[in-house]
Amino acid sequence: MKNSSYLVMTVLLTLFFMQFSVVAEQEKQYSPFVGKDYPINVYWGDTHLHTSYSTDAGMIGNYLGPEEAYRFALGKEVVSSTGVRAKLMRPLDFLVVADHAENLGLAPMISVSNPQLLKTKFGRKVHDLVKSGKIFEAYSAWGEYMAAGEDPLNDDNLMRSMWENITTAAEKYNKPGEFTALIGYEWTSSPGGNNLHRNVIFRDGKDKADQVLPFSQYDSTDPEDLWNWMASYEKTTGGKILALAHNGNLSNGLMFDDVTLTDKKPLTRDYAKRRMRWEPLYEVTQIKGDGETHPFLSFNDEFADYGTWDKGSFASAKKPGMIEKEYAREALKQGLKFEQELGANPFKFGMVGSTDSHTSLATAEENNFFGKVSLLEPSAKPERFYEKITGRIPDPEGKDYTILHYQSLASGLAAVWARDNTREELFDAMKRKEVYATTGTRMTVRFFGGWDYKDKDVLSPDFVDIGYGKGIPMGGDLTNAPKGKSPSFMILALKDPDGANLDRIQIIKGWLDKEGSLNEKVYDVALSDNRKAGKDGKAPPVGNTVDIKNATYSNSIGDTVLSVVWTDPAFNPKERAFYYVRVLEIPTPRWTTYDAAFYGVELPKGVPASQQERAYTSPIWYTP
Repeated sequence: MKNSSYLVMTVLLTLFFMQFSVVAEQEKQYSPFVGKDYPINVYWGDTHLHTSYSTDAGMIGNYLGPEEAYRFALGKEVVSSTGVRAKLMRPLDFLVVADHAENLGLAPMISVSNPQLLKTKFGRKVHDLVKSGKIFEAYSAWGEYMAAGEDPLNDDNLMRSMWENITTAAEKYNKPGEFTALIGYEWTSSPGGNNLHRNVIFRDGKDKADQVLPFSQYDSTDPEDLWNWMASYEKTTGGKILALAHNGNLSNGLMFDDVTLTDKKPLTRDYAKRRMRWEPLYEVTQIKGDGETHPFLSFNDEFADYGTWDKGSFASAKKPGMIEKEYAREALKQGLKFEQELGANPFKFGMVGSTDSHTSLATAEENNFFGKVSLLEPSAKPERFYEKITGRIPDPEGKDYTILHYQSLASGLAAVWARDNTREELFDAMKRKEVYATTGTRMTVRFFGGWDYKDKDVLSPDFVDIGYGKGIPMGGDLTNAPKGKSPSFMILALKDPDGANLDRIQIIKGWLDKEGSLNEKVYDVALSDNRKAGKDGKAPPVGNTVDIKNATYSNSIGDTVLSVVWTDPAFNPKERAFYYVRVLEIPTPRWTTYDAAFYGVELPKGVPASQQERAYTSPIWYTP
């Protein structure tokens, strides 16, 4: 009995001390990553790729459908529509096949002589034209209906069959944790030929996406009607959905207007709240020009004139007063004023890049650029450089607003900080704006804002832990500055492992001062090669190693890593402001330079032989 009592006591004491051991273990873990739930991975993708299911792709030479698009994004070799073998250097992590909703899948239906299509008068007409070799006549006939906003088919069953083909392909290639196929499409609003397009992206799978038909410009060209449709989708299915606009530079002043589209009424608090509810992101760079800023708007910014398309829309030339309502930086500034007046900011968006390629090939690399449409894929033909992209329709006042293909950018990519490579995680990161844009490079950029970052923090192995622990990431908000403190920002940028070294890190600040004026300033906060800014605040150029004849460059200049903790030297706690980061690489050959060297053709006059690839982060906002 004595031994038994001793044994019982021993067990009880062991259990007693184990309780304290468990408590101690809960307080301090050996593994430093236990309990950490912030994003540690950046995922690369394209939120804007067209396949043959888009009529303005499939009717003019693109024969590759969604499956080929996914295979290419996964890093597989495919043969382009013009017979050119194509492959990415590195696979993408995610893709949105964003085909135009308007007469979705018309070209594939024509190619197989779809019986249901042939029962419609217009379907029979364009089918017969295409089959007799009159492709451009067929495309022009369709374009007349698009311009008038009239659906030439008006058959929901046709659209449903094509939509379900797209969602089926997405389900086939979606592999959670490995590759994400986000379901989406493009709403192609073009009032008066002006670009108000939005890419619509679903968080959900086929089961919910198939419960609706894509909302098209035939239904309405007004973004507010699109938002109503999106709200109805979420209410009906229990799913989630977002939209992102692109190419304000082709909107002729409509993208960031100060009045509503249909009623021309001043923006209201309700409008502002709804716009940011449904459109948390803006596509700031792509093939049809860069939309960060314009030299007319940012005349003190030496890097403002990049990929500038500023002549007109798809139907008419620019007029005075339009450019001010077309670019991201100016819109972010105007958003501060709206927030002060309305109590809500209609232009509080994060930034991504994507291609808007109509070739089914998501190519954003300068030496692997397959062009805007399949007819302009790599070749020595003059069309590769000189085909018109805009300016085909005569301007009402006879102005020339032509943009040629050589002015296209090999851009861009969307970078998403997320916990895992799944539809849910990527979508949620997009909603919280923890994303950034690049012009095609895969440089890694981290951007945090707070009140207590120290210079040593950015050098710490716990850099990310400190970033989230002391502040907020890109896309977030700072409010109510502690007395006597200015916001500090912690930034780390790493070069693309297969790309060019870095030139500099810049912070772009925009603010609304006490007089009600909007301001902006560009700060060089980290420079490569131990350069220092002059008394005027400007940094000397990093140099240029580009060999134009051979289309090569050297990483003998620039740095592989740049990092900094920067505190705003002109902070006023009573003024609304935003801050975003722009990172520039050293100069590298432009796609036209690679083409000229490969095919032995002359570079177009006036096009730069080299360029500086860049990244734009989503902003961090400060609100008093």
